[in-house]
Amino acid sequence: MLVSRRSRVASLAACATILLATSACGDDKAKETSAQQVRLYGTDGNMLNTYPAELKERANLVDGMKGTTPLVPLPEDFKSRLRAVNPAVTDFVYSAETYDAVVVAVLAAQLAGTTDPAAIAKQIVAVTNDGQRCEDPASCLALARAGQDVEYRGVSLSRAGFTDKGEPATASYATLTFDGQQINDGKTEFVGAGIESAASTKTPPKPKKQRPGVNAGQKPLILGGLLPKTGDLAIAYPPMAAGAALAIREINAAGGALGKPVTWLDGDDGTSPTVAKATVAKHVTDGVSVIIGAGGSGISRAVLPDVVQAGKILFSPSNTDSSLTDVEDGGLYFRTAPPDSLQGRALADVILRDGSQKIVIVARKDSYGEGLQGTVRDELEKAGVAADRLKLLTYEPPADAKAPPVDFSGGAKEIKDFGADAVLIIGFGESAQVIRGLADSGVQIRQ
Repeated sequence: MLVSRRSRVASLAACATILLATSACGDDKAKETSAQQVRLYGTDGNMLNTYPAELKERANLVDGMKGTTPLVPLPEDFKSRLRAVNPAVTDFVYSAETYDAVVVAVLAAQLAGTTDPAAIAKQIVAVTNDGQRCEDPASCLALARAGQDVEYRGVSLSRAGFTDKGEPATASYATLTFDGQQINDGKTEFVGAGIESAASTKTPPKPKKQRPGVNAGQKPLILGGLLPKTGDLAIAYPPMAAGAALAIREINAAGGALGKPVTWLDGDDGTSPTVAKATVAKHVTDGVSVIIGAGGSGISRAVLPDVVQAGKILFSPSNTDSSLTDVEDGGLYFRTAPPDSLQGRALADVILRDGSQKIVIVARKDSYGEGLQGTVRDELEKAGVAADRLKLLTYEPPADAKAPPVDFSGGAKEIKDFGADAVLIIGFGESAQVIRGLADSGVQIRQ
């Protein structure tokens, strides 16, 4: 009887232990299930292989992050040529657009028969439309020297040419996905946007045929860089710089422009109006005809009045702010990057395909960030997302490299209280602080 009683007590104790353990496990699972989870999305300013380094020891937080960027399916040959310029290149964002901006500018100068920016500007749109089709600097320059109109189809300008406003009529966007701390190329998807019929049909001035000895006394064509070597957008600099260097190398290997090698003067925009204005002033003094840049839309907007006053051309490979389409530019502003009116649709589609219910759009407070933020909101609302399921937040980007990092703790709390399950982050390298803030607030980032 005693043995039986002890056995029963032991059995009851064991059952109690199992029940307590099971209950505790159940509580843990319930807490884990109920914990707020968000899926991260990004844009061209942060969907880069170099971006996780901005999070340092917490780089794993980007695992699973998705986003879009203007990008065409790049030929392996082009990637190999870029790596020949810079073997350390790991990203290709805006490399093709930078390459094409340089090539188009040089072809326009050859057709104009001069280094005068006003004359070059009148040929830029025409270089991409209604002429003899050519796809590389050597063949295009040969046609231009012979006084033949050309229709350049390069790496990024593959479907249609420029509109009357001096920007691409069509675009290609890539949906990128971080798999671990690297973008998984195997998961990349491409989608086209824009309308080919929007390309300009205006007749340009008649091209000037190059004649031996005629340009002997003319100074060489000088292009100046205004790219983000430093600042928040510096993570995008390597592929852009490689694209420019490759174009100059191939142009000069094909004989240059106007009978002379083309000169490239490097220059930093610093992702800062102050730095960029100083670079523009130096380029003006040095006789630059075409300035390639700036990297960020807000920087181009800040320096454009200076460029126009000096009578120079500003040709950006990466500005996407839609409002720049109608900016007062005196006919001197161009871009190979498509406006965000097209990217907004692609981003909204990516977010909606995941079935997101409550969406927060966080943007750096400048024309690029707030412009794209508004476009994505409009596209989501057109798709049926109610206004009360959307929340817009902005943050002030650091004024310069010495400024303290972005403090997003307040914004993270708002996102948590809102109950978001999707957060789109529109920014550059500094936007990593938004992800840190979310994690620190207790929001679980889905992977």
